[in-house]
Amino acid sequence: MPKKISKDLPLSEITLRRYEKPYKMSRREAMRKLCLSLGLLQPGDSRDVIVDVLHSIVDSSKRKKMITSDEVQKQVITLRKKNKLNANGIAASNIRRQMKRLKDLQIIEKIKNEYRITEFESMENVFEERIKKYHLPQIMSRVKDYCRVAK
Repeated sequence: MPKKISKDLPLSEITLRRYEKPYKMSRREAMRKLCLSLGLLQPGDSRDVIVDVLHSIVDSSKRKKMITSDEVQKQVITLRKKNKLNANGIAASNIRRQMKRLKDLQIIEKIKNEYRITEFESMENVFEERIKKYHLPQIMSRVKDYCRVAK
């Protein structure tokens, strides 16, 4: 009987991609490139509801207003209609799943069933403080540990 091998589950992970500078693009396209850059969306992926979820929460947070998942869903539907996009992925369960992905990356936070960009910060600050200063050093350190052991 083959020996059972444990699953390799990462403690954390992040995908970063570099695209051209954002010249003359719509706000939604910039939000889409941000999602692609952070690995929240895969290149060529037609299921891009995460873009509208993030867009809704950013807009609400800019006004220093918390938003519920139901409100996010309504705004996502409105944004997708406005941009003449299909309705794939607008189910409440999928909206909550996308919000969990944003929460896991510490881009958004949940307080009493309402959401906001972490501490109502700008996306630039959230990236600097939560991803660049928190996630990257921990991941880089662990990769170095494996490099030392694998030498």
